Amino acid sequence: MASCRAVPSVLLVTSRLNVSRVFLRNLQNPKPFRISNRLMSSMDQQRVLVLGSGYVSEPVVEYLTRENNTHITLVSAVKTEAETLADKYQNTQAVILDVQQQQQDLEKLVKDNHLVISLLPYTLHPLVAEMCIRQKTNMVTASYKTPAMAQLHNSAVEAGITVMNEVGLDPGIDHCLAMECFDRVKAEGGKITSFVSWAGGLPAPECADNPLGYKFSWSPRGVLLNTLSQAKYLQDGQVVSIPAGGSLLESTRAMDLHPDFDLEGFPNRDSTIYSEPYGIQTAQTLLRGTLRYKGYSSACIGLQKVGLINTGNHPFLAPQAPTLSWRDVLCTLLDVETDVNDEALRAAILDKVGGEEYRLKVIEKLGLLSSEPVDKQTTPLDTLSNYLAKKLAYGAGERDMVLLIHLIEVERSDGSRVQEKVSLLQYGDPRGYSAMAKTVGYPAAIASRMVLNGDIQEKGMLVPFQKTVYQPILDRLKKENVQADYSIEQL
Repeated sequence: MASCRAVPSVLLVTSRLNVSRVFLRNLQNPKPFRISNRLMSSMDQQRVLVLGSGYVSEPVVEYLTRENNTHITLVSAVKTEAETLADKYQNTQAVILDVQQQQQDLEKLVKDNHLVISLLPYTLHPLVAEMCIRQKTNMVTASYKTPAMAQLHNSAVEAGITVMNEVGLDPGIDHCLAMECFDRVKAEGGKITSFVSWAGGLPAPECADNPLGYKFSWSPRGVLLNTLSQAKYLQDGQVVSIPAGGSLLESTRAMDLHPDFDLEGFPNRDSTIYSEPYGIQTAQTLLRGTLRYKGYSSACIGLQKVGLINTGNHPFLAPQAPTLSWRDVLCTLLDVETDVNDEALRAAILDKVGGEEYRLKVIEKLGLLSSEPVDKQTTPLDTLSNYLAKKLAYGAGERDMVLLIHLIEVERSDGSRVQEKVSLLQYGDPRGYSAMAKTVGYPAAIASRMVLNGDIQEKGMLVPFQKTVYQPILDRLKKENVQADYSIEQL
């Protein structure tokens, strides 16, 4: 999401409601916050509060407003973004506010709606969920059910509300496709002996034209920080643990998953926690991993080793510090004089990255040895993220791609063994939705429609593991041309 706005006001912008366009509240001379009755939808409408107006939000709004009785209030801190989106769809209005700084205002909006869809950063979901619990308003998110969300389960049950989590792509569609297979296999008397799942959001191959083979539609910070994460998975009955701090990418393996793509993958988070909720305690291998184009991991290891993926504050990167070039930053991080000659600097970098010429070339091709002035952001990670967000952004007419593959080994009731492969490949439309927006936004919208219509009755903090939830999501996704291919191979 965008950074907090400094303007001390709240602007309500209406769309397609034939009413006044602007209602302004000055926070320095506050008055009770309310939405004019003229701006509110009629009481017989389903009222939905969508938090966030980023690229995922449009498929959500578009899907829900297909039904005339649904009224959307879109909350964002980015005025032009929210207004543009609200103006495109019927029964949609935008409210401009900062959800962290104006929590009382936000809670009044929560109270006035039947459902809240939070497309905010996952760290803000507990804040929103607590409001939903107090106001007895249902909620949907596309993010993981974190421990902070899970601990609100009993409170949500007592409030009588449904909070459906993990209805995006990963997590989301991956769960639905996996559970569909698991439940069918068990119903036929078989058992799951191995589950390996790989997923990645990538540039389409023709657009993967930079040293990382990766592009960004949002801040790269989370993607880069993830390279320092820990991971855990089950391999042939043994738990494999990878410590945090940079070891994750050392476990990267080549992936022969699709004939059209040269891929690699590495483990994602703690896969072992899914054994019980998936109901596949018979699986001796359980791994969920992240896909990238080949070379990504080695490139990021190089960035780690020269100190660029580092969250520590550095005085020389303070905004008020003297102007620096990227070459100066590398010299400082490597503790060499800034007037060192190019050959000596390259030698120092090569030594630092383990003698890997490829990693040195990546650093050069990214412009990190140039004399270009640096927009300093206090930490190496934030400074690099800010730079790559612009340098590796999608260009006009470029498209992204989503690839999700489940490899499920099954022992059938007759003792035979097979591997079932479930593959989902989606390309973005440069004139429409990106693949990521579509595969995150539509599942969230479908789950939201199910909650609004009473198709999901269970209360508390939920995930889409029940057939009554995942099957309608998959069926309705097919109508949006989001569907998987299936194949079976004898083992």
